[in-house]
Amino acid sequence: MIKPITRDETERLADLIRRQDPSLDTIELEPDGKYQTKSIALHALIRDASDCLAVAFRNRAREDFPTLYCAWGRCRVGSTALTNLFGVAGMPSFFQPVKVVLRHLLVGGTATPWTVPMAEDEPHIFSKEMAGPYVLAESLFQPLQSLLAAGYPAEKLHFIMLDRDPASSLVSWLEKWSDRVPEDRLIHNYVTATLNTLRVEGFAKRHGIPVTHYVYEASKDATQSVKTLFDRLGLASRFAESAVTDWKERGQIESKNSGITFLSEPPVYAVSGIHGSDTAYRYRARKTNSLTDAQLEILERFGIHDIYRASVEACVRDLALDTATSARLFGDRLGAAA
Repeated sequence: MIKPITRDETERLADLIRRQDPSLDTIELEPDGKYQTKSIALHALIRDASDCLAVAFRNRAREDFPTLYCAWGRCRVGSTALTNLFGVAGMPSFFQPVKVVLRHLLVGGTATPWTVPMAEDEPHIFSKEMAGPYVLAESLFQPLQSLLAAGYPAEKLHFIMLDRDPASSLVSWLEKWSDRVPEDRLIHNYVTATLNTLRVEGFAKRHGIPVTHYVYEASKDATQSVKTLFDRLGLASRFAESAVTDWKERGQIESKNSGITFLSEPPVYAVSGIHGSDTAYRYRARKTNSLTDAQLEILERFGIHDIYRASVEACVRDLALDTATSARLFGDRLGAAA
């Protein structure tokens, strides 16, 4: 039986992440026996994932790689709906292709390399790679690190940093996974995944990869926000209002009709019905009154609200939102952006 995680342990790890301490790469990630079956250091896990991806990348010329718009954030920030939107807009749109490789490795399985289309067939593709929730490795891994090490050219990458109101996403974590992961460990992974924003964005910038910030609350004005996002990404010609407002059968997220390509995950990770369905891309508010005072205090203690405010300010800047629109979408979370 795995031991409970103490607040002090979370504090120590949070400090390492904030300082982007290189020792994070060598920490032994202990197995839980279900979602991770062997002990492994993060750098070894990333190396093995990169080796797997390289099998499909190594014989390809740089110009043959499509531009990959890779979205990342902690789980439950509206990423699946956004992934479907890009697919409905006509781009090959992939569900966690790097993380799927990672998950197979974590349970001792055989990972299949991710085969991306040739650039002449599909010049632009989209993927999402989310942090968490089951084991620490999922919260600490950096998808760009594996992609670059495997041979994906940096100039063919554009990173999209995702975020959402912290209380809303924490409630969602607890509702979706508390029957699978003990609460202490789930919150530990939530905090780690959120703070890992600092490492992931820093890595992108050090390697010259463009970064665009998109916060879920921007989808309160879905059509205009998506249009502005596509413009920012250089995808204006891909935008169609119907891709936002009229999904028809493609809104059945877990079906073959959706705009998402799901790669095969280990069965232990399958959660039926987690993605739901919809007829359009839209904002959905989540009630947070079930959170306890102790859970809310964690958001303050570990600076989760500060990271969110920074995400909001960056989203306002990247999407060039005017003052009135920013206030309507984000209200008092604007901070210095106001």
